[in-house]
Amino acid sequence: MFLGGIVISIFCVFDDIITIKPLVKLLGQVIAASIVVAFGVRIDEITPAFLTTNELKEAFSIILTIGWIVGVTNAINLIDGLDGLSAGISVISAVSLLIIFVLNGSPLISILLITALAGALVGFLPFNFAPAKTFIGDTGSNFLGFSLSIISILGVAKTYTAAVIVLPLLALGLPIFDTMWAIVRRLIKGKSIKAIFKADKGHLHHIIVSRGFSQKQAVLILYGIAATFGIFAIILLESGIWKALSFLLMVIVALGLGYKNFQAEKFDSQRYECVECKYIYNPKSGNEKAGVKPGTEFEDLPDNWVCPVCGEGKDMFQVHR
Repeated sequence: MFLGGIVISIFCVFDDIITIKPLVKLLGQVIAASIVVAFGVRIDEITPAFLTTNELKEAFSIILTIGWIVGVTNAINLIDGLDGLSAGISVISAVSLLIIFVLNGSPLISILLITALAGALVGFLPFNFAPAKTFIGDTGSNFLGFSLSIISILGVAKTYTAAVIVLPLLALGLPIFDTMWAIVRRLIKGKSIKAIFKADKGHLHHIIVSRGFSQKQAVLILYGIAATFGIFAIILLESGIWKALSFLLMVIVALGLGYKNFQAEKFDSQRYECVECKYIYNPKSGNEKAGVKPGTEFEDLPDNWVCPVCGEGKDMFQVHR
C-alpha cells in the first residue's frame, strides 16, 4: 500500500502541476494497484463457478482487485468538484467501514488503518470545507480513493459471506454510483470510449447546484446521501435486508418532503440580482430605505421601482443563484 501510494502520488503531483493526459494518469493508477496486488492484497472471495482451474481463478482475482482499486480511486477523484466534498464523503465512508469492520470481526490491521484515515480527514476537513483554505487536489483525492479501496479489501479478507462482501460497495456507494453514471452518460453522449475521459457538468453535485441549492447546501446534501449508504450497509449487516430497506424508504420519504418544502421556499422568496451593481433584492428583508416592506416579492414591486444602489430599473435584474 505504501509503495503503491508513492507511485500514484508521483503521477498525480505531475497532473496537479502540468496536467497530464487522462490515459497516463490511468496507467499510473493501474501500476500502483498492480504493486499492491503483487504484495498479496487480493479479492479472493468472489469466484464465478465456471472458473474451474486455479490459474483462471487467480487471474480473475488479480483483474477484479485491480479494477476495484482503480475504480474506487477514480470515484473519489471524480466526485471532488466542490470544497470539502471528497474529503467529507471519505470521512463518512471511512467511519461506516470502521463500524462494519468492528461488527464483523475484521483483521486488526484494517481497523487501525481505517481509524487513522478517518482521524486524519476529520482534522483536515475544517480547512477544506467551503470556503476552503486548503485544497486537496488530484493528489489528495486519488490517495483517498486508493487508500479506501485497499483498506476495504483488507477488512473483508477473511470473510466468505456474500452479503458482507457487498458492504464496502454500499459504504462507498455514492462516489461509485456517480462514477458509473458518468461513464454511461458520457458514452451515450459522446458515442466513443474517448468520451469517458472528457469532463462534463453532469455529476451529482452539478445537478444539485443547478436546482438552486448553494455549494454548501449541495455538499451537505451529498454528505447526507453518503451517510445514508453507510447506515444502510450497517443495518444490513446487523438486522437484515428488510430493516435496511425500511430505513431507506423512510429516508426517501423525508428527502421528498424536504425537497418539496425547499422548492416552495425557493419560489416564494426568490432573490434577484442587479446586473449593473450586483445588488441583491431579497423578498424576506425587503428594503425599508426604498420603501419596500419585508415579504414583498420582486414581481409585486411597482414597474417604476429602481435599484436603490445604482438606480437601474427592474429590467436590469435577474434571478440570483
